[in-house]
Amino acid sequence: MIQQINTSEARVYVGTYRKYNDGSIFGKWLDLSDYANSEEFYTACKKLHDNEEDPEFMFQDYENIPKGLIGECWISDNIFEVLEALEDMDETRKEAFLIWCENGHRKLSEGDISDLISDFDDDYIGEYKDEEDFAYEQVEQMDLPEFAKRYFDYEAFARDLFCGDYWSDGGHVFCNS
Repeated sequence: MIQQINTSEARVYVGTYRKYNDGSIFGKWLDLSDYANSEEFYTACKKLHDNEEDPEFMFQDYENIPKGLIGECWISDNIFEVLEALEDMDETRKEAFLIWCENGHRKLSEGDISDLISDFDDDYIGEYKDEEDFAYEQVEQMDLPEFAKRYFDYEAFARDLFCGDYWSDGGHVFCNS
């Protein structure tokens, strides 16, 4: 399960490599909600480090930013669009979306966020207590007599489902696409 991320409180500690190499960790926490886009954010970074001619920014720490959107020396060009889209999701859907992304299905830093969310919506089935709970729901949708359902091996069926067509993480179930 992934850590809860409050995207409205996304922030970055911005220093520079020059200062760091000179033994200083001088910088400042910048709240991304204070900026409309990457251009405004980088303008604030330059103003913060205006004592350097051409500062090479070092993002020394960050909070409430999903994996894949930031590294020590880079921030994704679409970070503001991604954070805005995540802010519009309820917590369960956001958690499922980030699990889906982190499991190698897509990279948050690449492509259009609307397309990414659409692909996620195609793959996401829902949240379940466990894989057997999902299998039980699948069997309930079949046209089987109650007699057969009493003897059905839900555990084996769940194992088969999740060996091919589906995968799960943290209680969230997804289609393999």
